Amino acid sequence: MKFILLAFLTALLVLLFNPFMPYWAVMIFIAALTALIGSPGARAFFAGGFGMGLAWLGKSMYITTVSGSSLPEKMGELMGLDSEVILFVITGLVGFFLGAFSAWTGSLLRKLFKRKPDNIYRRY
Repeated sequence: MKFILLAFLTALLVLLFNPFMPYWAVMIFIAALTALIGSPGARAFFAGGFGMGLAWLGKSMYITTVSGSSLPEKMGELMGLDSEVILFVITGLVGFFLGAFSAWTGSLLRKLFKRKPDNIYRRY
């Protein structure tokens, strides 16, 4: 349940704040969100990755479809790609890795500040 919640909230965060803030600021918000939710390492990694990757993929496809621009096709040609679909996939992968590593950072940050028991070897 935390996986779906984190992925949904990550995608929502990206869609709401990415037009107004740089990507690195959104990554800080994703790390803070993951630290608050408390999702463990691998689960946080993939949930943050899926959330941000799907948001970036969907947003880029939506903008291209609505505007009818030929810019993605021209950028694909400029980068030596065969079609604009590969450019969309690369955008989604970059978003996946940015979201995944920021969520993993939040998970490790929570683990860093988690209180450990003091007397695990002594019995009183």
